[in-house]
Amino acid sequence: MKRVITLVVLFMSVVAYAQNKNAKASMEVDGVCMMCKERIEKAAIRTKGVKSAVWSVDTHELKLIYDERKTNLKTIAQKLADVGHDTKEIKATEEAYNSVHPCCKYRDKDVVKDHDGKR
Repeated sequence: MKRVITLVVLFMSVVAYAQNKNAKASMEVDGVCMMCKERIEKAAIRTKGVKSAVWSVDTHELKLIYDERKTNLKTIAQKLADVGHDTKEIKATEEAYNSVHPCCKYRDKDVVKDHDGKR
């Protein structure tokens, strides 16, 4: 019996150790302006376990450093969708998308066109 308990504890230790507390990842997040940048970064950094979040207006890439023991990319993507920004994995609801400022309507081709050259 002691042997089984020892093996279970050893296995749990290995699983816990395998998770990275400083995992790095990036994801594409839709947005068009500096107000989007602020909203995206704030939503990501407020996710428990996210240590750093930097979004590029030009490339739409969100670079993250996060603790895999506390969160995952799907959870972070959901937090971004909750504030109105689409990712490849999760799309914002119409209600969330409509809550963003009119100049941030990245699904509207006229708004995107208006932002071209202003970055």
